[in-house]
Amino acid sequence: MKKMNTLSVLLRRLTGRGQLTADNSVVTDFDLNRFLGDWYETARFDHRFERGMQHTRASYTLRPDGNVSVLNTGVKDGKEKEAHGIAKITDTPGLLRVSFWRPFYSDYRVMLIDVHYQYALIGSGSDDYLWILSRTPQLSDETKDLILAEARRRGYDPTRLLWIAQ
Repeated sequence: MKKMNTLSVLLRRLTGRGQLTADNSVVTDFDLNRFLGDWYETARFDHRFERGMQHTRASYTLRPDGNVSVLNTGVKDGKEKEAHGIAKITDTPGLLRVSFWRPFYSDYRVMLIDVHYQYALIGSGSDDYLWILSRTPQLSDETKDLILAEARRRGYDPTRLLWIAQ
């Protein structure tokens, strides 16, 4: 029985279905085509999948089947790393289901997007994950303050964010 409980907790973590105390609701006006392309990961909560990574970027391209190819790149210990994934489209705008380890998929929740699609606040199915993405390597202090205020309003702790070297 203990093995089943441990497996259940592990699967919830891998699929983004852990404990949720923050508001991870998604934007209602989301245009996937405008979201596609290259993004810099300017900040994130620490987690084991990206621990020690710097110069991280994400590239999203539309696949012929209507889903999205995801290519995450970064540098760890002086070596280029990349991870290939897929994002499935859902019926909910701003909510994708992403997998780098099929058959496990996790929520990818666009919780804030700039009107010009220049920055975004991304969450998951639990409050253990949070990312700030930008089309440029650096954000202005004004933009950072706006994004951090939104994260705080939703119940996330912005002091947990790691600011990523680009």
